[in-house]
Amino acid sequence: MDIVKTFGFIEESRSEAGQSNSQPLRKAAAVAIIKNPFAGRAYQEDLSGLIDPSPALATLLGKEACKLLGAPVESYGKGAIIGLAGEQEHGVACLTTVYGNALRDAVGGGSAWISSATKIGGPGTSIDLPLAYKDALFVRSHYDAFSITLHSAPLPDEIAIICAVANRGRLNHRVGGITKEEAEGTDGLR
Repeated sequence: MDIVKTFGFIEESRSEAGQSNSQPLRKAAAVAIIKNPFAGRAYQEDLSGLIDPSPALATLLGKEACKLLGAPVESYGKGAIIGLAGEQEHGVACLTTVYGNALRDAVGGGSAWISSATKIGGPGTSIDLPLAYKDALFVRSHYDAFSITLHSAPLPDEIAIICAVANRGRLNHRVGGITKEEAEGTDGLR
């Protein structure tokens, strides 16, 4: 993949609704802007040109997101913004199972499905990246999102590929469900 540029984002929340917490919620995202080889072209059935090289991109973004986070990863998510000369499926192709497997390895493991979001947009587009506990989707405390805005990308012939991670669940979670300590982490759900 032809990487044009990269971005990094960090957010740290220390209190919410007047409630301080001794362990801040830290979120980080790593972004790579790549050239879209299918931009402006007629419909292409075979998108392996985006799927096949995506594990290397997942490894790069996963390691960079971990570095930005500066803590063990408890939740993750992925996403893509596809430039206007592409189609949504081009971004989805970059985030398939081979990307997800490499991303799990890069962030220290995980057995849960990696939630994702994709959309078409240009410079100035925002995206909400879904986050969930990396070992069990039923751990509600980690249902969250990380919103980022890319001010200079993607151009029409580019795709922004994004990896988001967090070090814990929401600061004031209190809606029940199994806890991360109760999670078995074997089937990716419980």
